[in-house]
Amino acid sequence: MTASAPTPPSSPDNSESLADLRVQIDSLDQQLLGLLNERAHVAELVGEVKKREGTPYFRPDRVAQVIEKMQKSNAGPLKDLHVAAIWREIMSACLALESPQRVAVLGPEGTFCEQAAIEYFGGAADLIYCASFDEVFHATAAGSAQYGVVGVENSTEGVVTRSLDLFLHSPTHVVGEVSLLVRHHLLRSSNSLDGVEAVLAHPQALAQCQTWLSKHLPNAERRAVSSNAEGARLAATNPAWAALAGERAATRFGLHIVAHAIQDDSYNRTRFSVICLPQTLAMPPASGRDCTSLIVSVPNRPGAVHDLLVPLKVNNVSMTRFESRPARTGQWEYYFYIDLDGHPSQPNVAAALAELRGLCAFYKVLGAYPVKA
Repeated sequence: MTASAPTPPSSPDNSESLADLRVQIDSLDQQLLGLLNERAHVAELVGEVKKREGTPYFRPDRVAQVIEKMQKSNAGPLKDLHVAAIWREIMSACLALESPQRVAVLGPEGTFCEQAAIEYFGGAADLIYCASFDEVFHATAAGSAQYGVVGVENSTEGVVTRSLDLFLHSPTHVVGEVSLLVRHHLLRSSNSLDGVEAVLAHPQALAQCQTWLSKHLPNAERRAVSSNAEGARLAATNPAWAALAGERAATRFGLHIVAHAIQDDSYNRTRFSVICLPQTLAMPPASGRDCTSLIVSVPNRPGAVHDLLVPLKVNNVSMTRFESRPARTGQWEYYFYIDLDGHPSQPNVAAALAELRGLCAFYKVLGAYPVKA
């Protein structure tokens, strides 16, 4: 039986009671539930077609297209931001009926990496919690997870060097990114700053909050752990310990938020990359606002780095990031991590990449993927 479309609510009437309005909402909820289940049934049929054709179940470009279409047809009063969040969850729940997506993230529960994965895949994704980014890469490359989410850069402390090093030899590529506004809270089992002997967090979080910690907890040890959520888990076991983490970790481990948003930079953002094997999902098509990431190295000779920039200038390609990491050969050689504005399907980007490849001793495209405005 086909569910009928929700009946538009009547115009506001000051004479209607709260009970009357709740009856209207209950009726609309039942209609919405019927339509959502009808959509889910169609999604199951789509999954059967994808299985027969061998096409990917998860298509981030399709998710983006549907959300954009819904936002364009949104007449309000719902905000476009909330429409996007609602439809991402609807599509995530329907995709779980087609084929649950296994996504490796840095654990335990409550990390910003977990939050980034949920923002990208929706809450119905099957999250696999890993002790380190090394394990996230390994799980994704080995196929125990279809996708992985790893931190790559923070607006305050710069790149996550371990992630850059792991990209070098991993068979995975980047198919998407998430940028999170990161707020670090001081979490503790008691709602007080008194008697804090140690603050536990990921090294980047400790660095991002060093001014506040030096002022308010100058005598507390700063102890680095594998993730902020791991710090929160440990802080729940010892009343003398505190952690730096987000609200998800506070809720997960039953901790008080003793001090809110103590990061030194109020506009503190972290970029996360979504990775997978190419056979899981090929390079996404151009969206009109894309980033191409690559790793290169050049012979150690005068002018070699300058020569890397010439193809970009000649082909009018903008470089948005340029990082170096030691090649560990003992010869003072470096790998360069470069982000370019654009997609390899664009003629000028393709020409620049072809010229770059001819100059490099090592050349690897990490991926091309849409970025948010």
